[in-house]
Amino acid sequence: MHIISEWISAHGDFLYSYAFLKTGNKETSEDLVQETLISAYKSVDGFKGESSPKTWLMSILKYKIIDYYRKKEVLKNSESYLNETENEFNASFFEETSTSFAHWKNESAPKTWLSEDVADSALLNKEILEWIQFCISKVPIKLRPVFFAKYMEERDAEEICKEFGISPTNYWVMLHRSKLLMRACLEKHYYEKKS
Repeated sequence: MHIISEWISAHGDFLYSYAFLKTGNKETSEDLVQETLISAYKSVDGFKGESSPKTWLMSILKYKIIDYYRKKEVLKNSESYLNETENEFNASFFEETSTSFAHWKNESAPKTWLSEDVADSALLNKEILEWIQFCISKVPIKLRPVFFAKYMEERDAEEICKEFGISPTNYWVMLHRSKLLMRACLEKHYYEKKS
């Protein structure tokens, strides 16, 4: 039990932050970390030290998060969700023409955030990382798992589609929407305040 206490002290905050980024929910994140630590406690004798404790705990947590999304069936009926929300989503960012949505709305068009040198240093800034975490939590739950798997875990499209049971078309639509929402959130909450 002593080693688990050490691991909680050393890695508990990191595990919670990761779970919160994935779920956007405080209570769910706490529950997932607790389940991870219980699983680690039950199988601590099987931990051979071939990886760091943090890596081992993270691998347990990742499976707990995948199970959480599967049980909640978050991405079930994702195609109908995308179809139902398409017009409303597009109307938020694009001008409507007689046949489709075409050009950016003035208020939604991409803006230049910062010069490249400043942008690179800003990525290391704790404040921007907190805003990124905030904006990820605002991405709809139906889009968040795919966005996170692609951009935070840098996993490959085929693997993500297989894991979440979605088509490649839905995968790309989810990423597109997530990126637009993340950009809009960061512009509104972070970069507008910096200019």
